[in-house]
Amino acid sequence: MSARPALDPLPIDALLPAISAALEQRASAVVVAAPGAGKTTRLPLALLDAPWRNDGRILVLEPRRVAARAAATQMASLHGEPVGERVGYRVRHESRVSARTRIEVVTEGILTRMLQDDPALEGVAAVCFDEFHERHLPSDLGLALTLESRAVLRPDLRLVVMSATMDPTPVARLLVAADEPAAPTIASEGRAFPVTTEWRPLPQRIPMAAATAAEIRRALATHPGDALVFLPGIGEITRVRSALEEQSLDAEVQVLHGSLRLEEQDAVLRHTRRTRRVVLSTSIAESSVTLSGVQIVIDSGLSRLPRFDPRSGMTRLETLRVSRDSADQRRGRAGRTAPGHCVRLWDEATEHALATRSRPEILESDLAPLALELACAGVQDAEALRWLDAPPAGALAQARGLLRELAALDANGRVTAHGRAMARLGITPRLAHLALVGTSLGHATLACELAALLADRDLLSPQSAADDVAVLTRVEALRGRHPSLADRTRVQRVRTEARALQRLVSNAATERRAANAAKADLPRDDDSDRSADTSALGELVALAYPDRIAQRRPGIAARFLLRNGRGAKVEGSDRLGDEEYLAVADLDGRALESKIWLAAPISEASIRELFASDITSIREVGWNDELDRPLAVERETLGAIVLRERELRDAPTDEIAAAFLASVRRRGLDALPWRDVDRALRQRLTAAHAAAPAEWPDVSDTALLAELEQWLLPALGEPRRRADLERLRLADALLSMLDWKARTRLDEFVPTHLQVPSGSRIALDYDDPQAPVLAVKLQETFGWTDTPRVADGRLPVTLHLLSPAGRPVQVTKDLASFWRSGYFEVRKDLKGRYPRHPWPDDPLSATATRRVKPRGQ
Repeated sequence: MSARPALDPLPIDALLPAISAALEQRASAVVVAAPGAGKTTRLPLALLDAPWRNDGRILVLEPRRVAARAAATQMASLHGEPVGERVGYRVRHESRVSARTRIEVVTEGILTRMLQDDPALEGVAAVCFDEFHERHLPSDLGLALTLESRAVLRPDLRLVVMSATMDPTPVARLLVAADEPAAPTIASEGRAFPVTTEWRPLPQRIPMAAATAAEIRRALATHPGDALVFLPGIGEITRVRSALEEQSLDAEVQVLHGSLRLEEQDAVLRHTRRTRRVVLSTSIAESSVTLSGVQIVIDSGLSRLPRFDPRSGMTRLETLRVSRDSADQRRGRAGRTAPGHCVRLWDEATEHALATRSRPEILESDLAPLALELACAGVQDAEALRWLDAPPAGALAQARGLLRELAALDANGRVTAHGRAMARLGITPRLAHLALVGTSLGHATLACELAALLADRDLLSPQSAADDVAVLTRVEALRGRHPSLADRTRVQRVRTEARALQRLVSNAATERRAANAAKADLPRDDDSDRSADTSALGELVALAYPDRIAQRRPGIAARFLLRNGRGAKVEGSDRLGDEEYLAVADLDGRALESKIWLAAPISEASIRELFASDITSIREVGWNDELDRPLAVERETLGAIVLRERELRDAPTDEIAAAFLASVRRRGLDALPWRDVDRALRQRLTAAHAAAPAEWPDVSDTALLAELEQWLLPALGEPRRRADLERLRLADALLSMLDWKARTRLDEFVPTHLQVPSGSRIALDYDDPQAPVLAVKLQETFGWTDTPRVADGRLPVTLHLLSPAGRPVQVTKDLASFWRSGYFEVRKDLKGRYPRHPWPDDPLSATATRRVKPRGQ
């Protein structure tokens, strides 16, 4: 190996002997070094000389493609070699390695794929996880799988975890077995270039872009060097750039974000012109890359991050406040090569409210990619691996359910051949399924174009996108038919991604045919390419989003019901609002009714073909409460969507009866055809139960509704129309609750009538079960000394004593007291009005009568 050129000293250099010694003795180490310390490039180079390496490669993981390429380029230049010799890199769709490569810089997903292909990582001596504090989902998964590989297959494999702002204690503990001391932690302070900080919140009355541009101009006028401006997304970058260009600026304005082509990113990173510049960047420049000449950082304090909503199954980008450690990472960009200055566009009070650290993606993201990778690795129990934060069980179960829908997992949770092919594509499971199955259906180019489109930002401007939610418009823009609608840079990038994806899909199809591993439940390969036929767009979108099939609500334009039962709408005058069915690619996930952002029409025939195994035929017998008749229908459903419905006329009697009972429970007992005789019996039974609960049944609403099957069902017969219900004898149904002995005793316990001293039999009113009422003319009670009682003497009867004209003159439960005092007041009042009726001085000895006195008396 040729001698390396002399290098300028960096803070990490002083720690390299300690790191080498630690890895000589132990299999793991944690390195904490501030931005600018040189850990990303110097540490891997130092490990080349480690005796334990033998001839093994050193893998360096970077969280982003731009960082991986920049790190490899820098290390290769330090060797005086081009990339691809001793130092190379591998990122998605691009590889620069050779047989001589000994340091290989890879993105996190590449490591996962390497572990899938070779769990032992043969030929690899060490794996370095750089910028681990960002806690991306693939980095957490990669570390968990690497730890498992080392525990089972490769105890000699060295692991180094590096970060600038990470709390090293949990990671140092995770890297070793439970009975071992924690992995050694080596810390560096970084470059000694000071960075001053000022807080300048933006005024609310001025648009954000204009206010940010003003701060950039002020910072350039008062501080030396280039400026790096952190903004949450491409939209803000575009608006701030426009605001800067409206006025003359003595600096070149550049942009940096993940949507740029790699060569465009390289042009920003390798800037060699001597003119001053302003770089407008997303969080892509937060770590792992150095922008030469930057001495000013202007930080919006915002970041746009994906957030997964398990309720809706949607991942949405949300603009959030950065955490304190991210803000410190950004500030550190100003002090990499010289003293710097940081302007924070918020106040100090807001800073105190910032979260200390960002939440790891494993707690916030859609776990379908992780679930698929675990299945490919043969891991069915995620808790068997070692995690800094274990994946939430509920989100993981939901992810596995989706993978079963996509035929990536079988019923037992094991990965299928189709699932392995999906994982090899390196895109989300939904889009991988779309690309593979779409190709097998004969739509190879269209499927890959659509997958690339859905993986990227919308090609259309925000205004155009709001006015037109059709997927077809994006495909036509990609194919140059609507060039005025689309961003040309994004179009070119999506075309490149689509072509690369199509090569991967073609390779996967070749492998599948060679292995004869096509699943029986997936379409057989169709070697034709009908990609010019865009009518298949709905089918292809449905492959990726089978849970988002939508049916237009009957008679309502632009309002839809999703397969999962949630509502959705198409706003404005978009033509898709009149379609019967849509396959929805994107919606905002609101709880009541989501707004559809991207969709394609799909026919019922296509739905039936694609989801035949998911369509269920159910027979439902209900009761029409308004018409009081049964309603039996047979429905074919896809989730909440009813594809077809027809009425049945031969529903079984028992199902009709059950539907009627359900209707009664829904509407209450007043839905039954109660007659006076039925109500009277129920009142008597209620009084009997109130007097002796252990002896008589409870006939309250609650009790009767709970036991409809016991007392009402036997009396129903075949209730197929209203007339059948009118014939119901509810009194007989209530009596069925009594045994023979109770039936014979009922009239004695709670009689319907009482015989009064005049000989009349008068009906009792049990409307108040605690106080039955007897309404009787006063003259018919002469000689009745005590208040009558029922229920074996437990319930006194309330006497409503009536005048000869039938009007109440006294209400009493104490007849004896009435005779002693109340009677004489009544007698005095009524004797003159009713002279032909007896009003004796001693009512207890008088003869009770229904009649008037004979004439002349």
